[in-house]
Amino acid sequence: MSKWGMVIDLKKCVTCYACILACKQEHFLPPNIFRSRLLVGEKGKYPNAKKFTYPIQCNQCDEAICIEACPTGATYKREDGIIAVGPDKCTGCQHCVMLCPYQQRTCYYGEQKEYFPGQGSTELETIGEKLYPHQEGTIVKCDFCAERIDAGISRGLKPGIDREATPACVNICMCKARVFGDLEDPESNVSRLIRERNGYCLHPEFSTRPSIYYID
Repeated sequence: MSKWGMVIDLKKCVTCYACILACKQEHFLPPNIFRSRLLVGEKGKYPNAKKFTYPIQCNQCDEAICIEACPTGATYKREDGIIAVGPDKCTGCQHCVMLCPYQQRTCYYGEQKEYFPGQGSTELETIGEKLYPHQEGTIVKCDFCAERIDAGISRGLKPGIDREATPACVNICMCKARVFGDLEDPESNVSRLIRERNGYCLHPEFSTRPSIYYID
């Protein structure tokens, strides 16, 4: 069984925010709701200051604290390692939000559904309500575009190689800073990058064994 993971090359990331926008467009995310973010800051002082950027999202942890925290079983791990949320079981208790070491879960309250309040839903928003209905009071998070992966595999496509089976944020990255593939395959694109470029995870001290690696 494949175990999907991602490698992010921090040297290639130019902080264009295309991955953030592609994610919002792909999943028709409501205002103020994000599945991924960019942490941007500076190190040092002028004239030796350096800018740093960390694209972050759900780390799809092997030892996911959020699963242990969920009292209803709404958060679960798929066979391919993706951490998903079943909205019909989610009560919005936010235990997982509080305990996620990476702070990558958001509760959707539904207080603002339109991007242009008072003007009604746009045509795109109307389509999104049908394709990706977001239930109020439930948790929203990255799931590696699981629907794209599943649909692609059913057609014989390979995630990380074929665009139709690959997460939207990977497809949109103009600098190819994001790479997606099978962590169980030692010869996959992600496995080779982790091995050859000393890939590392954020906060290894949490012992959650993330599926997202960084190289620099």
